[in-house]
Amino acid sequence: MDFGYNETQSMIAQSIRDFAEQHIRPNIMEWDEAQTFPVPLFKQLGEMGFMGVLVPEELGGSGLGYHEYITVIEEISKVDPSIGLSVAAHNSLCTNHILTFGNDEQKKKWIPKLATAEHIGAWGLTEHNTGSDAGGMNTTAIKDGDHWILNGAKNFITHAISGDIAVVIARTGEKGDSKGMTAFVLEKGMSGFSSGKKENKLGMRASETAELIFSDCRVPDANRLGEVGQGFIQAMKILDGGRISIGALALGISKGAYEAALKYSKERQQFGKPISEFQGIAFKLADMATEIEASELLLHKSAYLKQTHQPVTKLGAMAKMYASEVCVKVSSEAIQIHGGYGYTKDFPVEKFFRDSKLCTIGEGTTEIQKLVISRNVLKD
Repeated sequence: MDFGYNETQSMIAQSIRDFAEQHIRPNIMEWDEAQTFPVPLFKQLGEMGFMGVLVPEELGGSGLGYHEYITVIEEISKVDPSIGLSVAAHNSLCTNHILTFGNDEQKKKWIPKLATAEHIGAWGLTEHNTGSDAGGMNTTAIKDGDHWILNGAKNFITHAISGDIAVVIARTGEKGDSKGMTAFVLEKGMSGFSSGKKENKLGMRASETAELIFSDCRVPDANRLGEVGQGFIQAMKILDGGRISIGALALGISKGAYEAALKYSKERQQFGKPISEFQGIAFKLADMATEIEASELLLHKSAYLKQTHQPVTKLGAMAKMYASEVCVKVSSEAIQIHGGYGYTKDFPVEKFFRDSKLCTIGEGTTEIQKLVISRNVLKD
């Protein structure tokens, strides 16, 4: 196996690094403290092809694969994880759902504008009282002639306010029936479709999170994705890719925090020498570097399986679980290496620490990943 970047990945990585240094780094704390979702930035990323990484060129995308996709999310997240999160949600959830399960007409209608970020995408599965129990959702869709009437709400939805397009899973059958849910594409401006409260979050504050609300919202049957009753099954397949996305996000956080800690440890002097020369610090750096390498290998093996259309649920869950737990640990240790300075907003590790925790929750908690892994292990 070739463990290095290929030429395309190297070019992508350098392009993203240059863009992030120029357009993201100077604004990180301003966006974070004001919870600003910088829509113009995503339009720029769309022009560069990074909002349609997995979309075929004939539909306006970059036509790249999952290894390149990991590179994009990782490099952005090394600078600002909240921007990485939004790029990931747009690519792997909304856009990928339509790309995977839409018919030709639907793809031609929505994908080109999503791939260029002319439209920002959202994806709605989670609800207030259900969380990972998606089968118990309360949002309903009732057929009315050539339309469906949606009522209910989704919460913790990325881009719920600024999004132009949302893929929404609604109940069209009985609660608890895995074949009782259906996916629909909703467009901003539809009657009865609105956004609600914006969440005031611990981290990832520049990535917009809010409610989607449906009040007798009329959705044409032409906006239904796939067959009636296939929504939950579709969502589970989309989450296979979503786990890779969150794993890439976590990897970027780990690398960003580690690089900041390594740099600081070489510059900070105590007792006449850099603190990196003390075993207590050097061993922390050794553990961090090792766990980051392991995270990266798990992720790229998952990407290989996904790219070659092999079963990826088990390994994707492993990669997401491990990388997310590592990023929390690495970010915490990075603060420890910085000492009191790491607890201030003058150094980047404080924000990496706040942002890291989301990775153990988004796309399913660590406990959910263990459930997914154990079920697959036991049936192997």
